[in-house]
Amino acid sequence: MSLRKFKTVAALASAAILLSGVAACSSERDDDTDTGTDTTTDGGDEGAAAEDVLVGISMPTRSLERWNKDGAQLEGLLQDAGYQTDLQFADDEVDQQISQIQNMVNAPVDILVIAAIDGTALAPILSEAKAQDITVIAYDRLINETPDVDYYATFDNYMVGQMQGKFIEEALGLADGEGPFNLEPFAGSPDDNNAKFFFAGAWDVLNPYFESGQLVTPSGKNPATNDEWQSIGITGWKTEGAQDEMTNRLNSFYNDGTPLDAVLSPNDSLALGIAQALETAGIVPGADYPVLTGQDADQANVINILADKQSMTVWKDTRVLAQRAATMIDEIVAGGEPETNDNETYDNGVKVVPTYLEDPMVVTKDTVQSALVDSEFYSAEDLGL
Repeated sequence: MSLRKFKTVAALASAAILLSGVAACSSERDDDTDTGTDTTTDGGDEGAAAEDVLVGISMPTRSLERWNKDGAQLEGLLQDAGYQTDLQFADDEVDQQISQIQNMVNAPVDILVIAAIDGTALAPILSEAKAQDITVIAYDRLINETPDVDYYATFDNYMVGQMQGKFIEEALGLADGEGPFNLEPFAGSPDDNNAKFFFAGAWDVLNPYFESGQLVTPSGKNPATNDEWQSIGITGWKTEGAQDEMTNRLNSFYNDGTPLDAVLSPNDSLALGIAQALETAGIVPGADYPVLTGQDADQANVINILADKQSMTVWKDTRVLAQRAATMIDEIVAGGEPETNDNETYDNGVKVVPTYLEDPMVVTKDTVQSALVDSEFYSAEDLGL
């Protein structure tokens, strides 16, 4: 039976015990016990078999490579373990994601795993989920302004930004006093809670060099503080949005031969558009090509790294995060509390959400083979190697 049905049966059985003094469980519970595999979300009781647990998986879009991988990998892990799954992609439309989650709640699912498009838009539907005892796991993106998110599985997003900032710092020799250099910063989608962590991590490394004059932004689009990151955010993480913005900056501030030394891009979809804008402007790989950061190790970007059109990417192995979410689900169904390693940082405005952080890693041209191919994230043929 499902987790929800089991909890109802267990509650009725407990009431019967109190009334009749019969110290025994229902035959259905005895049957579950005999299998040796059934568990529940509330510690101390035995619960549903995996095949009777329905997990809803809500991903933001198919248009970005990483979300296709996340969704497919998590669903595959869960199905291999015997769970029923309902995987939906919302095409970057908030209303569509809400509608899909509503259908999952109506089904009803037992556990929801949600990578939110807009982390502030889900409170009403999650209130309905909580009323039905549905456990909610925020996946990669924190769900804000609701008490009804139970756990959060993500990478250390501040560390991602730190890695990008430190890469630029080292590549330009900033710590050795080199400069001044021209750097153009970009930030992620203003409605994505992760984007502020990416920017804060990088800006905490780079902003002192702006203050010292070693870094300059000719376009003027360098936020004075971390809190102003949304002013340079690219809505929806759109490649074409980043391409248009980079093109505008190049045409307005660099058409007189002013060198562009570095571009802070928080992820690969933006970096792809930035690289396209550079190419259109006649800026080609070589000594004068800017340092360009990224994140996610998307296939097209890794190929760009190999072609010297992008300097690095911060790799968040989606297999690791999918496995973490699957492990959390196993722990919930086993009747315990999922393991977390950060119970202080991720305040969603209503509560601090218990979180498990996985570590990302930097990938450069020199480490594509060892990091991405040897681990079988990509085949050599995928990358033209």
